[in-house]
Amino acid sequence: MTRTTTEPRTRRPSGSGIVPVLAFAGIVVAVMQTLLVPVIKDLPELLGTSPSNATWVMTSTLLAGAVATPIMGRLGDLYGKRRMLIASLAVMVVGSLTAGFTSELLVMIVGRALQGVAMGAIPLGIGLMRDELPREKLGSAMALMSSSIGVGGGLALPVAALIAQHTDWHALFFGSAGLGTLSILLTLVFVPESPMRAEGTFDVWGALGLSAGLVLFLLPITKGSDWGWTSGTTLGLFGAAAVVLFLWGVMELRVKAPLVDLRTTARPAVLFTNLASIMVGVAFYAVSLVLPQLLQLPTSTGYGLGQSMVVAGLCVAPLGLTMMFTAPVYARISAKYGPKVTLMMGMLIIAVGYGAGLGLMSAAWQTVVIAVVLGAGIGLAYSSLPALIIGAVPASETGAANGLNTLMRSIGTSVSSAVIGMVLANTADQVGGVAVPTMQGFRVSFLIATGAVLVGLVFAVLLPGRRAAARVAARAAKPHLVASSEDAPELPDAAGVAWADGAGFRGRVLSADGEPVARVTS
Repeated sequence: MTRTTTEPRTRRPSGSGIVPVLAFAGIVVAVMQTLLVPVIKDLPELLGTSPSNATWVMTSTLLAGAVATPIMGRLGDLYGKRRMLIASLAVMVVGSLTAGFTSELLVMIVGRALQGVAMGAIPLGIGLMRDELPREKLGSAMALMSSSIGVGGGLALPVAALIAQHTDWHALFFGSAGLGTLSILLTLVFVPESPMRAEGTFDVWGALGLSAGLVLFLLPITKGSDWGWTSGTTLGLFGAAAVVLFLWGVMELRVKAPLVDLRTTARPAVLFTNLASIMVGVAFYAVSLVLPQLLQLPTSTGYGLGQSMVVAGLCVAPLGLTMMFTAPVYARISAKYGPKVTLMMGMLIIAVGYGAGLGLMSAAWQTVVIAVVLGAGIGLAYSSLPALIIGAVPASETGAANGLNTLMRSIGTSVSSAVIGMVLANTADQVGGVAVPTMQGFRVSFLIATGAVLVGLVFAVLLPGRRAAARVAARAAKPHLVASSEDAPELPDAAGVAWADGAGFRGRVLSADGEPVARVTS
């Protein structure tokens, strides 16, 4: 009896430089996201426009990233994850250079939208790790890749603030272009192309429908505070989003090779992971909105800490550093108890961090403590998400499934930005004609984050255990093993074969009459 698989070669025994190179790509993408935070309040003056128009510089990146993430994940499954990773980074470099050479609003928006395409690098990197790394290295590697958004965002903040204070602000974009180019070169040298391919063709209409639905949904979330949450424009866009996404879902269920397999997404292991991801995204972004403002408010307010932009960035930087250092810790805990338990632990730590933060806002060192505790919790939670997704979907759908999960996190951060922004605006005091956030607003924001993470904890509890998830994935997976008989080569291939990581495979060799003549197991 001979056996072959659809994988033409085995995984590399060590992974060589794959892990650090892919993690660096994730950090580069995160740097792009937080690039303009230090100058965000100055954008209207720098671009010669109104504050409401200037917000499109941030909104365009968010919308482009949300649209690109699931699409690039599916393209990676179909045509090669490494190829699409390089394409994502290349578009980001073009966008960085476009923004770096202009102070015109429309051109800047185009450049920032192109930068947002790089968000697809995260799920593509996770997919490459699954396809290339040995099992014993996969847990910590995926944890580091998943946490790279927080790592890059935390580290970029003080560096971007330093550059913005001492050089022309366009240098931020040129630095981003340089990092993107370096990441492309490292990927070409150290990362091999994955042999895994999904079946079918790219679902163009599905991509257009999802893109339209996401834009219609995220646009009022990000602009609702400017337009008014009860305005006709905001409510109309929400209604249009509901209609478009419903019709898109009906269409996807009828397509043979959909952009997003909604039947797979509806499995409890995938559904509750994605819902928990939204809540983790809400909790992650709340601290990024509150602590920098608290640190930079003048002491004359009675609660502001009066720190410079650079010092504020340094105080928040431990958030990202702690997330990076939790990757090996996650691997050990997850190997023993499973990613579900690790996700629950992470959410509990986040809740403790925000709860303690309600009384730790009176000194800069206290904000560092908050950042460290929250970084540990968010790091554990983020590290668990790709392992939960990968354990519940076939290998050929890794890119698309992780792309959708990354999208769920982005939706969480978008909702957090809108809700926390509204809270801070509605509780602000007017000082000299300028709205100044209050301590009440900061504490309410922390309470909202705590509530979100507790809801996420409920979703995590509802997740099936490792064995149950593996059995479901095994039954749903498409055949990857074929078998033939050397004594009877005329017999057809094996039928009824199922495969899932950790679940093994089994099947039967059938005769021309459909009678079983041999079993295949492992």
